[in-house]
Amino acid sequence: MASDILIMDCVATNRIVLKVKLLAAQYRVRPCATLGEALEEIEVSKPDLVILDTCSETEAVLDAFRTLKATPETALIPVIATGGFTTPRDRVLALEAGADDVLTRPFDDHILQARLRSLLRARDARLELQLRDGTRSALGFAEAAGSYVAPARLVVASTHASVADGTEALRPRLANTRVTHLSCDQLASDLRAAAQADVVVLDLRQGPFDDTAFYRLLSDLRSQSGTRHAAILALLPPDAQQAAAMALDLGANNVVTAQVHRDEIAHRCAVLLKSKREADALRRTVKTGLEAAIIDPLTGVYNRRYALPHLSRLSQESEASGRQFAVMVLDLDHFKAVNDQYGHAAGDEVLQQVAGRLKDNLRAVDLLARIGGEEFLVAIPHSDAAHARRTAERLCALIGEAPFFVGPDRQELRITMSVGVSLNSVDDASQVFGSVDEVMSAADGALYAAKSGGRNMVSLGAA
Repeated sequence: MASDILIMDCVATNRIVLKVKLLAAQYRVRPCATLGEALEEIEVSKPDLVILDTCSETEAVLDAFRTLKATPETALIPVIATGGFTTPRDRVLALEAGADDVLTRPFDDHILQARLRSLLRARDARLELQLRDGTRSALGFAEAAGSYVAPARLVVASTHASVADGTEALRPRLANTRVTHLSCDQLASDLRAAAQADVVVLDLRQGPFDDTAFYRLLSDLRSQSGTRHAAILALLPPDAQQAAAMALDLGANNVVTAQVHRDEIAHRCAVLLKSKREADALRRTVKTGLEAAIIDPLTGVYNRRYALPHLSRLSQESEASGRQFAVMVLDLDHFKAVNDQYGHAAGDEVLQQVAGRLKDNLRAVDLLARIGGEEFLVAIPHSDAAHARRTAERLCALIGEAPFFVGPDRQELRITMSVGVSLNSVDDASQVFGSVDEVMSAADGALYAAKSGGRNMVSLGAA
C-alpha cells in the first residue's frame, strides 16, 4: 500500500512541484497551504510522513514539531523540515524541535526520495517495536527497565586529521558515550576497529572524495556481524548529492551534505544512538519471544513444541546416514505424592533440580526437553541399543541415588525415575525404518513397561 505523505508549503509552486514528484514515486499526497490546514489534516487522518516548510510561520512550525513529537498518536510520524536555512544554526533549531531531517531548498530529487524511503523504513521498525512491546506487556513478559545504561560507543572515521579534531567536540555533547577516532583507511582495512559500535560516523568532508571506496566501506559495514547493526551517519562534501542518495539506500541511517554546525552532528548522533537502542530492544524482543515459544519457563530446557520438530530432523539425518538414534521418555515416580505432601512449590524445585542433573550429564548434541508435568524426553543421535541402555541407566541412577533438598529448610526428598527407551530400526543394508511417531509410541510403551515392572528402572522397546 502506498504511503500517505502530507506536505505544507505556503508557496503554491513549491506544493505543486513536490506533489508531482511524490505522485510519480507512487506516494499518496495531501498538499496544504497553511500550518493550520496541515494540523487539521493530521488530526483527521494520521499520515505516514509529514513535510513542513519553515520559511513562513517559523516559530509556529517549530512549535508544531514539538507538539507532534510530544503527542503519543503522532510521535512516530517522520517529519521533514524544508526551507532556506540561511545559517547552520537554523538547521539545528529545526532538528532540536523534533524534525527527523532537514532539506535545504532547492533540494535534489534523488536525495528527497532516498530520505523518504529511509525514514519510512525507520518508522516501520519503531512501529514494530511498539507493537511487540504491547504484546509482551499483555502476555506478562514485560520487565521493568533497568536503571543502569551501558555507555554507548561512537566511532568517528575521517579522511583528514583536522576533521577528527573538530569531531572531538562531540565528546562533551554526548553523555555516557565513548568516542573513538580513526582514519577511514584504518577502518576500511580492519572493520574490527568498529566492532560493537553503536554509531559509526564517516566524515568525508575534506580531501578527495572516492565514491567507489565509500560505497564499498558502507557495504562492508553492513555485511560484517560486528558492525551490521550499527547506526551510520555519513558527512559528505556538498557536491556528493548522488552519493548521498545511494548511501541511504545502501544502509546509511543518515547523510548530510550541507555545511553543518557541530551541534547538528551531535544531535544527529544522539538521535541515532536512541534509535539504535530501540532497534537492539526489538532484536532482544524477537529473541525473547522465540525463546518463550520453545523453552519451558520452569526448568529452562526445551519444550514439546521444539522437541517434536527436532526429532523429525533427527529422523531425516538418520535416513541419510543410515545410523540409528535413540529416544527416551523419562517420568518421575509417584510425583503427585510430592506435590500433595510438600506443596507445588517443592514439586517445582524438584523438577528444576531434575532438569539440571539431566542437562549436566548429557552431551551438547543430545536433546533434553520437558514434554509434560513430570515427564522429560531425551534424544540421542548416532546411538545403538547398548549405548542407549547404558545412558538411560546412568540417568536413572543419577536421579534415584542422590537426595533432593527443597524449601527454605532444605528438606530432604528421595525421588526415583522410570525410563522407556526406543530406537528406530535399521536393516543390514543400513536402511532406516520407523517414523518419529512410531519411535515415540515405542518409547511410551517401554515407559509403561518400566512403570509396571516396579518403577525406578529402564525398559527398552523397538519401533
